[in-house]
Amino acid sequence: MTEENTRSIRSSSPVSRSAIARHASYGVPVSLDEVVPSRIPSTSPYHEPWLLTAAEREVYRHRARAARLAKIDAMTGRGDDPIHDLNTPEYDPNDSMPRRKPNGLPALSMFSGGGGLDLGFDLAGFQHAGSYEIIDDAAATLSQNRTTWTVFGGSRGDVRNVDWRKYRGEVAVLHGGPPCQPFSNAGRQRGAADSRNMWPEFVRAVKQIMPDAFIAENVAALASSTFSSYVSDAILAPLSGSYTIVPILLHAHEFGVPQLRRRVVFFGFRTKAMAKQWEAPQARYRRPGTEDNGLPEAMGVRKALGLPDIGFDDISPTIRSGFSGPRHTTSILSSTSASRKFDQLEVWPNGVAADRESARAFVVNNGHFRLSVSDVALLQGFPGDWLFQGATYSKLGQIGNSVAPPVAYAVALSVATALASR
Repeated sequence: MTEENTRSIRSSSPVSRSAIARHASYGVPVSLDEVVPSRIPSTSPYHEPWLLTAAEREVYRHRARAARLAKIDAMTGRGDDPIHDLNTPEYDPNDSMPRRKPNGLPALSMFSGGGGLDLGFDLAGFQHAGSYEIIDDAAATLSQNRTTWTVFGGSRGDVRNVDWRKYRGEVAVLHGGPPCQPFSNAGRQRGAADSRNMWPEFVRAVKQIMPDAFIAENVAALASSTFSSYVSDAILAPLSGSYTIVPILLHAHEFGVPQLRRRVVFFGFRTKAMAKQWEAPQARYRRPGTEDNGLPEAMGVRKALGLPDIGFDDISPTIRSGFSGPRHTTSILSSTSASRKFDQLEVWPNGVAADRESARAFVVNNGHFRLSVSDVALLQGFPGDWLFQGATYSKLGQIGNSVAPPVAYAVALSVATALASR
């Protein structure tokens, strides 16, 4: 492809125009005349490519090749000698989620993913009524961790094809986290214009099932003024006639999870008595290094993972999903500020390894600790015995997209208390 044709194609693309504006906001002005396309084309409508010159692309290619060869050397025993001991984590999410006695309340799950909400409700004593998840690997994760659960995966888990009326009178709680990409910064916040927006399907399920309560989780941006009209028109308006709905923001670290993760949760109750009985989940921990407010500190990353004391510790930045963007990734890095925080923690957030042995063998040039899938799952609040299925990027995608289980557990307990009055 000639340079002239490249300019012509890219200059006519609205995606490229948007990318130019984004680069400019970072203080990196780019002209269409200077950029060259990636050798790896993407057909995804959500792909907003970085605008790079030929020289810049060559730098990235060199880094990628060097990392790939270093990984091969590590896997074949020809790499550098390991510099970190295998870590034994100190954080056990089970301490924040002791299993409760069965409460007899059936809970149905939509957009189940890797099982954050499902696990939290299970440990809180709810009866599993079913899980719907379109991603095969995530459905396999649910089935293999709870062999007695009814899991609908793949095309059977596509919520757009389900007649939910069969569950009417059978379900006390409907819970789920509709895909967050339409409302997240990473997803470019297209909202209702994004084909991944599944809020209408969640609303449809609530109206067909009419459960005693529903729980819906999403990124905090959905609670911002940017989407206030959408929330009012698409969520509150169709459901407020039948439900008392309360959205609240919850911080994962306040429930012991060693991660900076803020999410909005919509609580809906079918009767005023239930809504009056309900109390919002209360914080149980404070962030490390903050003023003492009577609550214990949540563990920082290094302490949680059982890493040596370096004189600094803090909770992890928000973990990015491995499904983010049109190309899968084994990085959990979500922003430049997150990169700085991980650098302070001396933890490497890129190229997450499949297991701790592989992570130890694949030595990072700067000497920082390389994360494994098990480490990332722990930072999300998953117990060590909750195992994910699929390739590494798929496991990271399931983890990063999930509700932190200790948060889900606290949510579930608050709902159980409210439903005791039904």
